[in-house]
Amino acid sequence: MDGLTISNSNSLLESGSTLKEMRDARLKVPSSPHPSVADTSSPKTFADTLKDVVNSVNDAQKLADKKAQQLATGQNRDIADVMITSEKADIGLKLMVSVRNKIIEAYQEIMKMQV
Repeated sequence: MDGLTISNSNSLLESGSTLKEMRDARLKVPSSPHPSVADTSSPKTFADTLKDVVNSVNDAQKLADKKAQQLATGQNRDIADVMITSEKADIGLKLMVSVRNKIIEAYQEIMKMQV
């Protein structure tokens, strides 16, 4: 499935690569050293994926706060690094809020259905 999803948004934020680059990297590198051997690990649940995304956004916010505090106290003089970290945290938060809104919207649509 192409496009931005919850599972690849974290990778996108951490690596800074585009969706096309991530897709090309997946196509070039096999998922296991022996493609004939099936992966026996259980897939992540939707709740686990959401929890991981919330934790990563929280970590990004904490890092941005820490770097801003270091800049304010004079421990860090790299303004560009502080701004990039802050923007990454902001984009991650906006993405998470957008996904939350879509989930709530889908839930409300399901609740409106008559059975």
